[in-house]
Amino acid sequence: MSEKEIMNEEQTTSQEQDVKQGDLDASQAEAINPKDTITSSVEEKLEIEVKELKDKYLRLYSEFENYRRRTAKERLDLITTASEDLIREILPIIDDFERAFKANEKEEDATKVREGNQLVFYKLIKTLENKGVKVMDDLIGNPFNADTQEAITQIPAPNDELKGKVIDVVEKGYTLGDKVIRYAKVVTGA
Repeated sequence: MSEKEIMNEEQTTSQEQDVKQGDLDASQAEAINPKDTITSSVEEKLEIEVKELKDKYLRLYSEFENYRRRTAKERLDLITTASEDLIREILPIIDDFERAFKANEKEEDATKVREGNQLVFYKLIKTLENKGVKVMDDLIGNPFNADTQEAITQIPAPNDELKGKVIDVVEKGYTLGDKVIRYAKVVTGA
């Protein structure tokens, strides 16, 4: 071995002893073991990334909570004011009824009173139809349908053709769009 190699080996051995004893400063320790430096910088980068992701998560969570609260409030407002449009259209019909009642007090001809009441009634039906409410018509003679009708009683059918079919409608049924809002109360034949 040459003299230089021996000195380098002694220096490396003394540095390792100094590291074990903690006598080296940070730059000397990094020069001895660069893997420790790489590991700590990777850890620092990961910690920074975790902090950024946590911040991003908290922001997204708070945005979602705000969105959820806002939509819940909008839904509640919509439910409370959903019938406002219909009520505004029915109010003039109530006014018509009030005028008809006043006119009926002085009127002695029953046909005129009936005609006035029918006009107001048809105006109400027309308003409801414009909103999508439809009367279930032409039920008599058709087969009983449990999806749209409620059988309140069953009587002997006048003929064999009416067995299991609707004989009479006690109370009309109504639909709103495709949804039944009131089932028709019917009498069926047995």
